[in-house]
Amino acid sequence: MKKILLIGALLLGCLQESDLYAQEDSSPKVILITLDGFRWQELFTGADSLLITNEEYVADTTGLKKQFWRKNAKERRERLMPFVWGSIDEMGQIHGNRSLGSKMNLTNKHWFSYPGYNEILSGKADDERITSNDKINNPNRTILEIANNRPAYKGKVVAFGSWDVFPFIINEERSGVPVNAGFEIATEDKLTERERFLNELQPIVPSPWGTVRFDAFTHGYALEQMKKTHPDLVYISYGETDDFAHDGDYQEYLTSANRTDGFIKELWDFVESDKYYKGNTTFLITTDHGRGTKPLDTWKSHGKDIKGADEVWLVAFGKGIESRGEVTSKEQLYTDQIAASVAKLLNVQVGQAKMGPEFEFITN
Repeated sequence: MKKILLIGALLLGCLQESDLYAQEDSSPKVILITLDGFRWQELFTGADSLLITNEEYVADTTGLKKQFWRKNAKERRERLMPFVWGSIDEMGQIHGNRSLGSKMNLTNKHWFSYPGYNEILSGKADDERITSNDKINNPNRTILEIANNRPAYKGKVVAFGSWDVFPFIINEERSGVPVNAGFEIATEDKLTERERFLNELQPIVPSPWGTVRFDAFTHGYALEQMKKTHPDLVYISYGETDDFAHDGDYQEYLTSANRTDGFIKELWDFVESDKYYKGNTTFLITTDHGRGTKPLDTWKSHGKDIKGADEVWLVAFGKGIESRGEVTSKEQLYTDQIAASVAKLLNVQVGQAKMGPEFEFITN
């Protein structure tokens, strides 16, 4: 009889644990991703004909053309971003092709990184206080912080970035949101084998930049955290595209964008294979600013003096996103709508926080 009671208690405990896991399983999750300074022109038309053969910006024009050049713009973009145009285009929405009337713009007046990321994450521009890329703690509360302060998401929000300013943009100290950015390593007590490998490798792989690590490390740490702790709101910022552009290296700019497309596919494949995330996860992908086009050398730059640097884009797919593919109707979206859209997807009340309105195409 004691054995029967013991087995019954164990079974009851397992069922209770299973029920709890099932409830967590059905809760909404959001993966917010940014590609720093990646132009809408490459996203929608692929490699730029004026840059891909320009020896000032490309070390191996023959090799790069073989890899990414096709006469047709749709074929070029599919070559550059195969997951975006081979899969997301069928199951989600892609906004920002200005040549078709779909427009998305920044609302901040500075058109560079910290103001852009603040706008994405807090849902409002702050042109008076966010005026540089200096490492100052963000006075504004981001959607990451707001969610982390709600009981349903406490301890279930994480952020990863290649740029070492993100702990300040997210205000890690005040928000309580753990941020792995720059050249930080994983520091949890129970590290996975992959995390230990990344920790050993990162310090001995030299980066071309003093404040930005290679995106492979950012991606690796983020994916391992998702596998290990299953956070509900994940922010990942890939940074290489912007830094290679500033370096005037169009070859690596394209190669990095192509590699990031593969990172996004890997994240989606994991989400679809994991019972915690599958069917309950939304991806939102965007950029913090655009870049110039004319004169040609302004492709390397951005900021308020560079025409077109406020022109951005948005990719959305997963739960709550109707399949519309590339949006061809006239529309005007703004970056300050992203934070409110994340809040809607997560069913998080933002209280007194002032944000742009959520995107109309977001459903619960």
